[in-house]
Amino acid sequence: MLARAQGLAWPVTAGLYLVSDVVLAVMFEPVLRFFAAVTRNIPFLVRFNAALKAATARSVAHVSGTSTGPLALVMVAFGVDPMTGRATALAVGHGFLAGWAFAIAGDMLYFAVIALTTLRLNSYFKDPNTTMLIVLAAMFLVPMLVRKLRGHRE
Repeated sequence: MLARAQGLAWPVTAGLYLVSDVVLAVMFEPVLRFFAAVTRNIPFLVRFNAALKAATARSVAHVSGTSTGPLALVMVAFGVDPMTGRATALAVGHGFLAGWAFAIAGDMLYFAVIALTTLRLNSYFKDPNTTMLIVLAAMFLVPMLVRKLRGHRE
């Protein structure tokens, strides 16, 4: 809404968001690789790494059965953040380009959902603050509601 109020068209805003993801990829990848290398040499971190991989596998299983395929990796980035999406992709063996492609796709999907929801909702409320509060509340409450409903079905 702020970008639109400043006269930026949605493709420009989406492009800026994409560029920020690419910059994140270039800046975060060396840090990720450093931590991956360090965890191979310190026994405590080897155990922590194994526990993290197991937790990641459980998280990904909630998204798409037991697969860690592209859709599951995109959904990890969508549901958490692109850095977690990239770390998950690295954990299952994807390199720089494929790993970041999944992570950025998930983040851009998240951006699109939030942007479209916010803009559409604002056309009803006409108050950016009210719209922002409703979207923020939904971002926190909807996942909790979905988990609760899934718990009752199982």
